[in-house]
Amino acid sequence: MSNSLNQLDHINYRIEQALEKSYRSAAVQADKKVLLLAVSKRHPLEKILVLYEQGQRDFGESYVQEALQKIQQCPYKDIIWHFIGPIQSNKTRDIAEHFQWVHSVDRLKIAQRLSAQRPENLPDLNICLQINISEEPQKSGFSPTEVFNALENIINLPHLKIRGLMAIPRPESEFELQRIPFRRLNELMHKLNEQFKLNMDTLSMGMSGDLEAAIAEGATIVRIGTALFGPRET
Repeated sequence: MSNSLNQLDHINYRIEQALEKSYRSAAVQADKKVLLLAVSKRHPLEKILVLYEQGQRDFGESYVQEALQKIQQCPYKDIIWHFIGPIQSNKTRDIAEHFQWVHSVDRLKIAQRLSAQRPENLPDLNICLQINISEEPQKSGFSPTEVFNALENIINLPHLKIRGLMAIPRPESEFELQRIPFRRLNELMHKLNEQFKLNMDTLSMGMSGDLEAAIAEGATIVRIGTALFGPRET
């Protein structure tokens, strides 16, 4: 248990240091905090509870059935559950009914199903559009050009709140190379906001190996899994 707690402190320290080193001064962007999203997929509920008891509230899951079991068994009802994995059409109802955030909306059909299946008694579902920012053929997500046409249709869907963009760029080891796709994603969000008169405020980008580069380029959510929880169970 203590190892998980030390890791939580360590990741929060990395986030604070990255903010200090970037140009995102508190005076200019006091409201632009960086949210640590603990990626708990393939980790047992017990590990989630350890982090919860130390103040962590946002957890990310990628597998619907596994996530539903944890959500139902979890004694704490103020956890904010984020769905961050690939979305199959036959899983959208469960996601719409049980999650507060979805980061991986990668096609119009998924947005339409989430909109139609979000229960009326729940707040609008926070969504991020997944962008294939490095334009890798094996990765899902809207291309930086096709997202404009998609967003034109998504903005009018009820029960959804379009919060921003998410991306998983091609891995790079050098800091300056890591920054480039994150900068592109930030610029793309600003262009979309301007064209569609939106106020998207979320850039879900950055993981254990590149969170500093992501924060330097404006990340508002970083998604950290193994560095918090240790190796995943198979």
